[in-house]
Amino acid sequence: MALKISLILFGLIFLSSCSSVANSEQQEKALIEPDLLKKDVDYAYSKLKEMHPQLYRYTTRKDLDYRIDSLKQTINKPLTPVQFYLKLQPVITTIREGHLSLTLPFEKIKKSYDGRRLFNYFRYYIKGNHLYIIENKDSIYNIKPGTEILSINDVPAASYISRYRKLISSDGQNTTFKPYYLKDTFFCFFSMENGFLDRVKIETLYNNNKQTYILEREKQIEPQNEKSQNKPASSLKSFYCSANRSFHFLGDDNSIAYINIKKFSNSNSNKFYKETFARIKEAKSSYLILDIRNNYGGSLQEINKLYSYLTSQPFTLIKPSRLNSGFTPLKTNYFKKSNALEYALKGITYPTYFFLKTLHTYKGDDGKFYYKIKADKVTQPNKNAFQGKIFVLINGGSYSASSIISSKLKFDKTATLVGEETGGANDGTVAGFYSYQILPYSKLTLPIGLLLVNPNITLTNSQKGVIPDVPISETLQDIISKNDVQLNWVKNEIAKEKKNLKK
Repeated sequence: MALKISLILFGLIFLSSCSSVANSEQQEKALIEPDLLKKDVDYAYSKLKEMHPQLYRYTTRKDLDYRIDSLKQTINKPLTPVQFYLKLQPVITTIREGHLSLTLPFEKIKKSYDGRRLFNYFRYYIKGNHLYIIENKDSIYNIKPGTEILSINDVPAASYISRYRKLISSDGQNTTFKPYYLKDTFFCFFSMENGFLDRVKIETLYNNNKQTYILEREKQIEPQNEKSQNKPASSLKSFYCSANRSFHFLGDDNSIAYINIKKFSNSNSNKFYKETFARIKEAKSSYLILDIRNNYGGSLQEINKLYSYLTSQPFTLIKPSRLNSGFTPLKTNYFKKSNALEYALKGITYPTYFFLKTLHTYKGDDGKFYYKIKADKVTQPNKNAFQGKIFVLINGGSYSASSIISSKLKFDKTATLVGEETGGANDGTVAGFYSYQILPYSKLTLPIGLLLVNPNITLTNSQKGVIPDVPISETLQDIISKNDVQLNWVKNEIAKEKKNLKK
């Protein structure tokens, strides 16, 4: 009987997934009438006003109302969901809340950026309106790192960059985040706009020498007019996904501990920090370098745990997290993306979910609503907390949770921050958990963060990221030559201190 039920459920899920793909492809091509698209705009704005805890933090209501009305006036003909996305998303980004962004339309488009696809032969770097190749993974035709891509299918790369930059949300007046995020999403936007091309023509520039190549999906890159016998024999290698965290000692005496965290996922974090800081304590290291460059953030729980290893004093990581209303936590789409079985199971557990959400919601003395999080309570330092000098490496790719812990470390004078202004705001952001709003007619999804999360500091109201104590920016040549100027500065500073101690 159980097997029979399982087979029936599997069949329902399979049919549902097939139907979903078919519907997605139909939606992608479908034209939606202007009046319906305008209703989607109004729907999105009404949900933002209903749930976002600080919608007018970086823009006035008057300005946002004007942009919304102006957008609707430009919608005067039927559009596909993708075309509508390209109109609505730039308005969403003017709210300047980094976590607030329409998701790219349809799963099929996202898959265009998965491994071994059309553009994954290279790693990229964006400076201003210039797009560079900084790594050629398979030495395709020996294209050198530092080669600039001038155009794609005869369209200047600069025009793509200018257009796609407007699709990226960033906190406040921060400008360092967009180049980092855009280099990772550039060809995702390109595929969304241009579809799944089997081949593209790219024009490149290296040492004042222009060259044109044809890049083919799942195949090698071939210079125009190049004889086929010159094609390299190597096939495209699959991506290697390394762990989120790594640790080692720099030098032979174990006096410098180096921890790199690529993402605060919270997965296996307790074990990692417990073992790592035990080894650091045993080695009696005097210096710790914490590298959270290019870390887009993640779990508050993990950064709270990490901070307990970086201080010898009790601390509170964040301020109480504000909600727009007492009902907001119940709007988190509990049944989102549930098949028949999951829906039934969630229906059984929903009363518990409702109780817990209600239990964690409270009204403050200021009359506003807040949500209880472990990180807004006093946390004791860990028994193996590091006692030496701490340096933290940050850049424009240090975002969200990375910015929160950086802001707290700087405010408490727990560490010296080295590098670039973080991509996330110094004073916090709106995230936590989300309500996923599906616009009725275009079917675009707007995830709305429900918690205002501020680090427990004296807020600066600067609308900027966390400013490093020691500003050091890397150049394109630094990246190509693998000259880590930020890490090297820290190592040189430590060497000076060691030398002075010996005198």
